[in-house]
Amino acid sequence: MLKSYIQLAWRNLRRNRGYAFINIFGLAAGLAITLLIGLWISDELSFDHYHANHKRIAEVMLRQESTEKARVKTSGHPWVHINQYISTVLGPTIRTGYEDVFTKAAMTSSVSWHLLGTSDKGENQSVSKQGLWAQASFADIFSLHILAGTANSLNDPSQILIGHSTAQALFGSANPIGKIVKLDNNTPFAVGGVFDDIPFNSSWHVVQYLLPWDHPNNRYLNANTDWQDHSGKMYALLTGNTTAEQATQRIRTLMPSPGNLNHQEFMVYPWDQLHLHGEFKDGVASGGRIQYVWLFAIIGAFVLLLACINFMNLSTARSEQRAKEVGIRKTIGSRRYQLIAQFLGESLLTAILAFVIAVAIAALTLPFFNQVAAKEIAFPWTNPLFWLAALGFTGLTGLIAGSYPAFFLSGFSPIKTFRKASSLPRKILVTTQFAVSLSLIIATIIVFKQIQYAKDRPIGYNREGLITVPINTPDLADHYEALRTALFNSGVITNVARSSQPTTEFNNGNDLTWSGQTTEQKQISYHNVNVTPEFGATIGWTIVQGRDFSRNFGTDSNAAILNEVAIQKAGLKNPIGMQVTLFGKPYTVIGVAGNLLTNSPYEGMEPCVFLGQGNMNFITIRLKAATPIRTALAAIEPLFHRFNPASPFNYTFNDDEYAEKFAAETRIGTLATVFASLAILISCLGLFGLASYVAEQRTKEIGVRKVLGASTINLWALLSKDFIKLVILSMCIAMPLTGMFMHNWLLNYTLHTDLSFSIFLATGAGIILVTLATVSIQTLKAAFTNPAKSLKTE
Repeated sequence: MLKSYIQLAWRNLRRNRGYAFINIFGLAAGLAITLLIGLWISDELSFDHYHANHKRIAEVMLRQESTEKARVKTSGHPWVHINQYISTVLGPTIRTGYEDVFTKAAMTSSVSWHLLGTSDKGENQSVSKQGLWAQASFADIFSLHILAGTANSLNDPSQILIGHSTAQALFGSANPIGKIVKLDNNTPFAVGGVFDDIPFNSSWHVVQYLLPWDHPNNRYLNANTDWQDHSGKMYALLTGNTTAEQATQRIRTLMPSPGNLNHQEFMVYPWDQLHLHGEFKDGVASGGRIQYVWLFAIIGAFVLLLACINFMNLSTARSEQRAKEVGIRKTIGSRRYQLIAQFLGESLLTAILAFVIAVAIAALTLPFFNQVAAKEIAFPWTNPLFWLAALGFTGLTGLIAGSYPAFFLSGFSPIKTFRKASSLPRKILVTTQFAVSLSLIIATIIVFKQIQYAKDRPIGYNREGLITVPINTPDLADHYEALRTALFNSGVITNVARSSQPTTEFNNGNDLTWSGQTTEQKQISYHNVNVTPEFGATIGWTIVQGRDFSRNFGTDSNAAILNEVAIQKAGLKNPIGMQVTLFGKPYTVIGVAGNLLTNSPYEGMEPCVFLGQGNMNFITIRLKAATPIRTALAAIEPLFHRFNPASPFNYTFNDDEYAEKFAAETRIGTLATVFASLAILISCLGLFGLASYVAEQRTKEIGVRKVLGASTINLWALLSKDFIKLVILSMCIAMPLTGMFMHNWLLNYTLHTDLSFSIFLATGAGIILVTLATVSIQTLKAAFTNPAKSLKTE
C-alpha cells in the first residue's frame, strides 16, 4: 500500500511538472531560510556556553542611582545606570568571608590591544593581539583548556598565558613554555601556559593572552584604594546552591557612599545572560540581542508559512481537477483515510524533495550568510540531533502543508466533487501570504530608515581622511615629536595629534568639580580626554566660545576645554576663565568646543572635558584629501617602522570604526532584506502558479468574451482585479499591525526616526505593481489566445 502511494505521488508530480517545480522550489527556499535562521538562533542561544560552568558564572556590576531633582521632576523616578566597571578594591574585600556565595572570584581589566614580541632563532617575531590583565582564577572560572603549562603560572608576576594561535605565530612548532615574550617591546614575560583558542561564539574569543594581575605595570588597578575609581571588572563562580540574587544581597552594601546625591551598590548578574539580555532600563534587565532572536524566529516562521501557503494554494486551486479523481475513487470504493494517506503522501514526498534541495542551498549560501551575520557557523553534517530535528521538522512541514488539501479534498461527496469547488480558501491563503510579505518589507524599510537617521546625525568633526594609530610601545611615545616632523615632511598629511582616547570611542567617566558647584551639578559624569594642542585642528572640531589649545601658550598644559553639552547640563553661562578640578589637579577653562558624537549614534551627546596634558595612547593623522589613500599609507608606514621597529604598522580608519557602530543594525537589516526578498519571490511563485491555473480554468470564458468584442485590456482587468482586491485586503491587515510593532521597536532607541506614511504608501504601491507584473504574464497570455482555440471542446 505504501509503495502504491509513493508511486501515485511520483506520477502526479511528473504529470504536473510546472506545479511540482513551483511547489518544490518554493518549499525548498522556505526550508533553506528556516535552516539558516535556525542555525543562527542556535548559535545565539548557545553563546558563551563553551565554558563548562557558564550557568554558575556571574559578573559583579555597579548599580548607580541618581536622585537629582531635575531628573525626578521630569521622569518621575530616579535615573539608574548599570556600570560593568567597578572599583578593584572589591577584589581583596571579598577574598575572605564570602566563601558561602563565591567559589572563586577574579578581577580583570578591560580587553585591550598589546604588542607581543620575541626572538626565535635570530628572527624577531611580533604580533598585535587582544588580551587583559587577570587573576589566575580567571582561567578556572571560565574553564580555559590549557594545552601546555599551567594556569596557575599567572600567580607569578613574571609569567604570561598565551593562546594557541599566538603561540604558533610567535614560536611556530617549538615548545613555547619558558620562552620570553616582550610586552610592547618593553616588559619581558616568560610563557607559563598555552590555552586553546576560545570559540567565536564566546565573549572571550578575542582574548589571546592573559597578563598577571599583580605585575607592577598593572599597579594602577591592583594597588587601587579608591572605591570611586571604576576601572576594573570582576567575575565570580557562584557556589552550587547560590543564585545571583542571593549573591547580590550579600555584597550589595559593600560600596561606601560617594558623599553626594548618587546612591551606589553592587549587583551580581548571570554572565551567560549578558549576551542576549545585556540591556538595562532604570536598573532592570530590559532585553538586548534577544529581540533579534525573536525577530529572526518570527521571520523564519513567516517565510516557511509562505512556502506552506503556496503548497495549499496550488493544491486547492487544482481541487476541481483532483475532485473528479476523488469522486471516481470514492465511487469505486476508496475510503476517506486512504485518500487522506494518498494526499499526505504526496505532500511528504514534495517536502522531502524540497528538504534535499534546501540543504544544498543552505550549505552553499552559509559562507555568505556568515559574512553578513558576522558569524562562524559550521553546517552540522555529523550532528545526529540536527538531522533528526531537521527531518522531523520537514515531515511536520509536509503534513501541515498537505493537511488542508488532504482533508478538504477527501471530504468531498461523490456528487459534489464533480461540481466547482469554492475559491474562498484560496482567497484567505493569498491574503495571508501577502500580509506577511508586506509586513516583512515595511519592517525592513523602517530598520534601514532608523540606521540612516543615525548616520545622518552631525558628529561634530570630519572623520573623512582620519586614521588612528595606537601607541603600543615606549619607542613610539618617546619619539613622537620626531615622528610628527617626519610625517609633515612626507607631504601626505595636513595634521597630526595625540590623545588618550580615539575619537570614535570615549569610554571613561569621572567627576569634575569647581567652586560653588551645586549638588545637582555634582551628578554629571564627564568623559575626560587628554590631547595635544593640534587635536582640535586635526579632527576638525568647532570652537564656539573662547579659543583652542595652542603651542604658543605654555600654560595650556593646565588648560581645559568643555563641550557644549557639558556647559548646558551644568548650567554654566560663561565658563571661560573658571577653574575646574579633575583628580585633584586644577585646570583653567579656555574654550568651549562643539559636541562630538563619539559613542552610540542612537544616544544623545555626552559631556566631555579635554585636557592639555596627561597620558596619551593614540595618534590621529589627517591625510591630505588630494592624495590617494594607498599612496599616503605607503609614505607613512616606513616612518612608523623607523621610530617603532618592533611593531607592525597598525592603524584604523576612523570612518570604518564609526561604521562599526551601525554594524548590528546593518547586519539585521541586510539579512531582513534578503529574507523579505525571498519571501516576495516565494509569494510571486505561488501567485504565478495560481494565476496560471485561474487563466486555464477561464479559457472558454475568455474565448466567449473575445468573440463578443472584449478587448485585451478588458480581459486583463477582468483576470487581475480579483488578485488586486486580495492584495488591498492584505494591506489593510498588515499595515496597522506592522506599524504598531515597529513603533514599539523604535522606542528602544533614545533617538529614533519617525514612522512615515510614505513608507506604507510606497510599499503598498510596490506590492500592487509586483502582483500585476506577476499575474499579467499569465492573464495577457490568455487574453491573446485565439478564440477559436479557446472554444474547442475538450
